[in-house]
Amino acid sequence: MDINSFIQQLVILAPPLLFALTFHELAHGYVAWKLGDPTAKNAGRLTMNPIRHLDPIGVLAFIIMKIGWAKPVPVNPGYFKDPRKGMLIVALAGPVANVFMAAASALLVRIFLMAQFLPIVILEPVVKMLVASVWINVMLAVFNCLPIPPLDGSKVLMGLLPPEAARSYAQFERYGFIVLLVLFYSGVIDKVIGPIISFANNLLLS
Repeated sequence: MDINSFIQQLVILAPPLLFALTFHELAHGYVAWKLGDPTAKNAGRLTMNPIRHLDPIGVLAFIIMKIGWAKPVPVNPGYFKDPRKGMLIVALAGPVANVFMAAASALLVRIFLMAQFLPIVILEPVVKMLVASVWINVMLAVFNCLPIPPLDGSKVLMGLLPPEAARSYAQFERYGFIVLLVLFYSGVIDKVIGPIISFANNLLLS
């Protein structure tokens, strides 16, 4: 890929990526707040300002590997009436938010293409960003549902496991990032979630 193509791709991908990551983390923090935990709110994380949520390594990983993440919002399950159930609901909030954004982006693609009320010089990049938003949000939703600590799927699984098994499983979080890298570079992650992402993306944009 030449530098011009790379810059053009980055310009198209950056806005939907920033929005998707920000909305994902905001959803975690907002749901935690509604369940009684003010930690994210007190940390200034209940905002759509992407600077408050970005993890530079996660953004770099997206540019290089097309899989990224944001800085996790702080959550204190001690505030929840039922900590295990609360953490499960908070964990699900991020992927659900991304599914909602993917569907909304797909709907907007159809609206813009049918209406065509914008000049082509504006319409084309907007539609490209919305199409990218569908794929990015689907990717984030599916990727984060993997049951590998510290991804959201691991917290959902810990909420479903018996307490003792959940505590034992949580011990693997310190190795989670290494496991993710190994699975990614071995091609396992792509083989597992690639077909799901492609199916969902095609379903929403067909």
